[in-house]
Amino acid sequence: MQTKPSNNELSSTDLVELYFTLNQIPSFGPVKFQQLLLQCEGDLNNLSQLTQSDFKTLGLSSPQISALNRPNASYIQKNVDWLNSNESHFVIGYTDPDYPDSLKEISAPPFLLFGYGNQEVIHQYQMAMVGSRNPSLSGKHAAHALAKELSDSGWVITSGLAMGIDAASHTGALDAGGVSIGVIGSGIDHVYPKRNKKLYERMIESGGCVISEFAPGVPPKPENFPRRNRIISGFSKGVVVVEAEIKSGSLISARYALEQDREVFAVPGNINNPLTKGCHYLIKQGAKLVDSVDDINEEFTNIVALHDPRDRKNIKKTSEQSLASDKLLDSVDYEATTLDVIAARSGMPVSQLLSALLEYELRGQVASVSGGYIKLGAK
Repeated sequence: MQTKPSNNELSSTDLVELYFTLNQIPSFGPVKFQQLLLQCEGDLNNLSQLTQSDFKTLGLSSPQISALNRPNASYIQKNVDWLNSNESHFVIGYTDPDYPDSLKEISAPPFLLFGYGNQEVIHQYQMAMVGSRNPSLSGKHAAHALAKELSDSGWVITSGLAMGIDAASHTGALDAGGVSIGVIGSGIDHVYPKRNKKLYERMIESGGCVISEFAPGVPPKPENFPRRNRIISGFSKGVVVVEAEIKSGSLISARYALEQDREVFAVPGNINNPLTKGCHYLIKQGAKLVDSVDDINEEFTNIVALHDPRDRKNIKKTSEQSLASDKLLDSVDYEATTLDVIAARSGMPVSQLLSALLEYELRGQVASVSGGYIKLGAK
């Protein structure tokens, strides 16, 4: 492997290419990197001083040593080309001063991050939000509303850019005029799922970023997603779970959060909904029950106090807010409520009821579902 002598520090370009070299070594992950860094006395400038015997002592296999000594030049050039193709592309190695301190605290931190967007946002206070890819309508609305309120409180919302709760959380933050970070389980240039491409682009345009430990061109693989979950929780001060089954990636994120000494929050729901069983399990295990943003913010008063949130409480009530307090909306449950039940509770004739419910639906306060209507969000 060609590197400069240890008495000459690697240039930033050389160091980036060295990280790309390490990244192309087969089955070379965070644990091996930490062992190698320790052998280098914490300074990759010393890598050129290591011998073949040192590499074998570290447990590197013959193919790994061969890849280190004779790296795949085309792989490295492909990564260099990607990095130089857009000024918003960036990479951060573990020894880089810009590497997030929060990730250094976790077990097996990624030794190389690929990013697209505003790099500075990764150093801001983040709250992770995760949940089902196929949530209920009320679950999506809860995630969207909670993300908006967290964003208004100054939090950056971090999630996995998947369908369902992830997408609703990212969108909620953006709709509040905030920023969001997506951590993905594929190459940084690979938008997955494809239907989230516009959301991906909107996050970048709004001052957020997308992060991956996987190099450009790496396809989404099932084994990649649990790995990205540790980064989502590692970036964040806490993890909010909204609708998750017992056996789900969201609970893996919650487990990582506990191991990383992060706060875990769970949004409860209908006991008959299998998508809430994971949240209820977490609450039984000690996660904090969340039914409003205050339940989260009160755990971080020192952080929230640094932000000057928009004073929504003092804004004059809009017609939408007035509608939110009337008897009709109180007649609709958070689960499917039949038209007959709504009519009986509200005392309104069905002919007027349909017109009024349509107005609520247009305002995003109720939704028409199989079996009737459901109320969206606490009012």
